Amino acid sequence: MTIKPLIILPDPVLRQTSKPVETVDDQVRRLADDMLETMYDAPGIGLAAIQIGEPLRMMVIDVSKEEEENAPRIFLNPEILTISDAVSVYEEGCLSIPDYYAEVERPAEVTVRYLGLDGKMHEETADGILATCVQHELDHLNGVLFIDHISKLKRDMVVKKFTKAARRTA
Repeated sequence: MTIKPLIILPDPVLRQTSKPVETVDDQVRRLADDMLETMYDAPGIGLAAIQIGEPLRMMVIDVSKEEEENAPRIFLNPEILTISDAVSVYEEGCLSIPDYYAEVERPAEVTVRYLGLDGKMHEETADGILATCVQHELDHLNGVLFIDHISKLKRDMVVKKFTKAARRTA
């Protein structure tokens, strides 16, 4: 397993739409391991493949609590089938937008269908932080960032801050 460098805002790679995973093979399994290692090292609770420069519809999530054993989840080609009318608000952050957090309102419950590493289709309903995380990571696969769900003024300030920081380190 290898810890991969994270793609950071304002890198335009984050705005790419990811392509479907064609086959579940050793390369995809290796990428899943690398993504989990990278996510745990960051530390975070979710990571989309595009965040490490791989434009594949693949995401890893682990919303287990610190005192609990890790419970990693791998989603290939995920799609949301249903969303609830009820909403929830969580303070979200993103490994590609370090040290910035904002409250985001999303559907409180989603039903997601995805391909597992076992090569089979799975369907499940998620709520709470898992529902938020699934939606956040799936947004990444479509080139959408959590800051796209906040006011334009706040979003513009964040993008400007990260653009300046990128210029200083270039």
